Amino acid sequence: MQPMIQPTEKIWHNGQLIPWEQATVHVLTHALHYGSTVFEGIRCYATPAGPAIFRAREHLRRLEDSARIYRMEIGYSGEELLEAMGELVRANRMESCYLRPLVFRGLGEMGVLPLKNPVEVYIACWEWGKYLGPEALAQGVDACVSSWTRLAPNTLPAMAKASANYMNAQLIKMEAVVNGYSEGIALDAAGYVSEGSGENIFLARDGRLYTPPLGASALPGITRDTVMRLAGDQGIEVVEQDVPREMLYIAEEVFFTGTAAEITPVRSIDRILIGSGKRGPLAEKLQKEFFALIRGEKEDRHRWLTPVRAGRPVTV
Repeated sequence: MQPMIQPTEKIWHNGQLIPWEQATVHVLTHALHYGSTVFEGIRCYATPAGPAIFRAREHLRRLEDSARIYRMEIGYSGEELLEAMGELVRANRMESCYLRPLVFRGLGEMGVLPLKNPVEVYIACWEWGKYLGPEALAQGVDACVSSWTRLAPNTLPAMAKASANYMNAQLIKMEAVVNGYSEGIALDAAGYVSEGSGENIFLARDGRLYTPPLGASALPGITRDTVMRLAGDQGIEVVEQDVPREMLYIAEEVFFTGTAAEITPVRSIDRILIGSGKRGPLAEKLQKEFFALIRGEKEDRHRWLTPVRAGRPVTV
């Protein structure tokens, strides 16, 4: 069960910090009716040097990309939004948290054409633990292949992290949960593996990692990219290719990746045990490296952590 959001003191809105309870929108806001929202999910981790935002610039670049696809002018540079996130974390006195930048079409004209509606920019943060449960990192989760297909190319752009896409994700997630699974795995329009409801997916076989290409209606995940680079650092080959459904069942390991899920193993798919039915050696190796980096226990060799300090956050 996902925990309820615990309020913090402040939310950032169009350049100003406002009280949590004042971060409201009108019922006729365009985004509520037509899904005209793009967003990001970003982790800030506690480190020995204080809170640090993980891969902030990559997340903000993807936010800008999503907004560009939907012809939305954010009105703030990536550096301004980075500074705003640091300001928000400090104002709420958070040591670790989840950050949610949100860009949407506000109150104005009503109708499908959104171009005259104002663009609102918010950033919120709150405490958020392990998305699929704290025990899942070691024990893994049970998943199923969803009956719902991922968005076909040239329908809704899968490369945009847009709220409208998550109506599809909700169907995948709800179907899985009501049938006794923790997560669903969607296939793309051609019948190949795409991703989970809110995570990218990796398979291991014969010492290699496989992951679907972005052309399989997969989001260009920041944690996906992180895992690919960490695997390369450790000499693990990663292959991006179309993944047939049956390859899931014969994989030696399967795991999800995402900002919320981090690196979460899958122990069974459609009641078929994956490998030994628990976290495999490649997932464990990548988890250890990932968590050592984000906790500040190892050198930040890729410059992925942005410390939140007094004044403007600076990547070191």
